Amino acid sequence: MLVLRRKPGQRILFSNGVVITVCQTKSGSVQLGIEAPKDVKILRDELQEAGLCATPSASSTKTERNEQS
Repeated sequence: MLVLRRKPGQRILFSNGVVITVCQTKSGSVQLGIEAPKDVKILRDELQEAGLCATPSASSTKTERNEQS
């Protein structure tokens, strides 16, 4: 696992067009912004573990993306 320290406003770039931006940090929490091509599936770990996103439809993928914004 690669562990990085980033400050608010700093970004992490991936070769597949994914960009993660640290939006805010406070009280032991971090808020991330994720930019990715529409064909890249983005899931929160706890949803996948609960089996809630085994085969997401286009609408649920859109909802998941909006929750992360």
